[in-house]
Formats: sequence, C-alpha cells, structure tokens
Amino acid sequence: MRFAAGLEYDGTGYAGWQVQSHAPSVQGALNAAIAAVADHPVSTLAAGRTDAGVHATAQVVHFDSHAVRSDRSWLLGINSNLPDDMVVRWVCPVPDHFHARHAARSRTYCYFIALAPVRPALARHRAWWVREPLDTRAMRAAAALLVGEHDFSSFRGAGCQAKSPVRRLDVLDVRPVDGGLCLVARATGFLHHMVRNLAGALAAVGRGEREPASVSSLLAARDRRLAPPTAPPQGLYLAAVDYPPEYGLPATPGDGVRLPGLGIITP
Repeated sequence: MRFAAGLEYDGTGYAGWQVQSHAPSVQGALNAAIAAVADHPVSTLAAGRTDAGVHATAQVVHFDSHAVRSDRSWLLGINSNLPDDMVVRWVCPVPDHFHARHAARSRTYCYFIALAPVRPALARHRAWWVREPLDTRAMRAAAALLVGEHDFSSFRGAGCQAKSPVRRLDVLDVRPVDGGLCLVARATGFLHHMVRNLAGALAAVGRGEREPASVSSLLAARDRRLAPPTAPPQGLYLAAVDYPPEYGLPATPGDGVRLPGLGIITP
C-alpha cells in the first residue's frame, strides 16, 4: 500500500531533505523511523526538497509498505523513532498512483525577516536578521512586478537542474508580523534557491539600494550575476502543499507558522 504523511521539522541540524552520505538529512531520519515501524526498508519521496537549514511546517511525503498498521499506529510509532526536531502530524493511505511531488497543485513558502537593531537569540536559526528598517511599501511594489509567468533565470541558483527557468508565480506578498516581515510565495513549482533569491532582491529594495522597478530589469536580463545576494536559509519554511481533494489529505494546519518574537503567519 501507499501512504502519505505530513511532516514538520527544524532544518537547522540537517544538510537538507535529501539523503546524504556524509551528513544527516531529514529524509534519512524519516526513512529510518518509518522502517522501524514497518520492519522493512522504506524510502520516502517529498513534495519539495528543502535545502540545508531550511524548515517545514507542512512537508508532504509518500512511502510504500506491505506492513499492516492502523493510521494511529503509524503516527505514534514513527514519531517515537524521530529526533525531537522532527514530527509527523498525520499519516493516511492514498491511491497507488499518488505522488507527493507530481500530484501537488501548488507549494507555498514563507520567508521570515527579523527586524531589530540587535540580533535575535530565540529566532537566530528561524529567521534572517536585518538590523535596519525596510520599506514595506517599496517591497510590495517590487513583489507585484514578479507575480505571473516569467523566465526567472536571474533568481535561479547556480546548481539548479530544472529543464526550464520559466515559472508561474501566483502569489508574492510582503506581510508585517510582530518583530519583522514575512514574504509569502506560492507557485506550482520553484527553481533552486528561487525564494531565497527573491527575498534577497526584495530586501535590497526595502533598504533603498534598488528601486522597485529594478526587479523587472532583472527578469529581462536573465542573469543571476546581476541580482542581489541570496538570502540565508534559516528564514525559509515550506508552509503548505495543495493537492486535489480526490486524495482526501488532511488540510494544512490552521495555526500556520509561529516563531518566538515574530508572531504568526498563516499561508
């Protein structure tokens, strides 16, 4: 049978989602925990491959097993074998053709920026600290120019393996939260480092280093070398993955993303 599961994790201590031969990974820890319950090796596949230091509140995975367990037994058993910085929120059976990545209709990422004259302690691994104020109005004006279908080569990481740099960005919003800002980005799919590169560009606009219209010039240039630096990973969260209702997956938890000293954002 095939099963889907919803996963939350703090990515600080991991070299990203994908199994690594030289470093701990989210996938490696999850595979081992599920295998301990199933009594056979298990390989999971995720809706999105998060990078080192990136978090998730609503990652979705699927795995196959011939073990007969109740949904509750899967849930409690997997969590009892996971490290403290990772938890499965739900497990349910799905059709054999369900695919966590290919079946997703959209993915939503949240990127947190902590705004303070001194560095945060509790949120040091959970947000990007920017000491100077940012012009939210200018950032929103720039974000609006990036929404839609574009060639995002200027916002594409050097190691990106996607066949095409064209993506349709459905939402790019800049929202105030207690202690800072949250960028919310929604699309069917993203390029490698795309959200962090968008965050870096919008922060440059917010600082007054670039005009809002400069992002249109960056899109037209299709040259990553002309864009501002990539924002650091610790502010990024995979916050929601949307699937057709036919799969019957639990909805994204309504409490959204909550951070110490930075309030809450619901994607």
